[in-house]
Amino acid sequence: MKSPYLLLIFFSMLNIFNAKAQDWPNLKKYQKANEQLKAVQSGENRVVFMGNSITEGWSQTYPEFFKDKPYINRGIGGQTTPQMLLRFRQDVIDLNPKVVVILAGTNDLAGNTGPSTNKMITDNIMSMAELAKSHGIKVVISSILPVYDYPWKKGVFPAQKIIDINKTLKTYAEEHNHVYLDYHSEMKDHQNGMLKQYTYDGVHATKEGYVKMSALATQAIDQALNQ
Repeated sequence: MKSPYLLLIFFSMLNIFNAKAQDWPNLKKYQKANEQLKAVQSGENRVVFMGNSITEGWSQTYPEFFKDKPYINRGIGGQTTPQMLLRFRQDVIDLNPKVVVILAGTNDLAGNTGPSTNKMITDNIMSMAELAKSHGIKVVISSILPVYDYPWKKGVFPAQKIIDINKTLKTYAEEHNHVYLDYHSEMKDHQNGMLKQYTYDGVHATKEGYVKMSALATQAIDQALNQ
């Protein structure tokens, strides 16, 4: 009697796996929301936030930042830069924002979609920035937030790699007239991990962390709009 039931579970799991494999960048997550989004209004300074769980969680943990603003959250938990690059046209360019805020790279270092070099990470972020710029969208490139180690993948100790990547991103932003948004310097502790008040697990932000990020992001967005 158990055998048919186990087979049903097996094939159900297989179907879920195949569905995820076929939509590796998770294009379906925001597909309907994008279709229902109203056209940009005259004078609207629309901003799209592209990122992973840190961006996605922003709307849940500190929704006040997004309230009554033309801000659109397009973060997806667990995503890496190649996944974001694949959905960048659908989830950013097609929404016609004035500004895009890109926060990416930490999941690449954790190996969420396989090994990644620093160059692979920065290349993908640069490609997103170049796509945006070619469509007249102002670009804010965020530093990777400080992390001492990943709770779901112990022993990676990415702190120095994050510092190195951030240096590359800052230089690139300055050379290409993008805005560099430096969360790292404002949120790091003595080990180049995140200050305890800003995180609950060493990676993701608390409400206090998002309040800090929101203030920094507001300054960066204003700077981008005034360029």
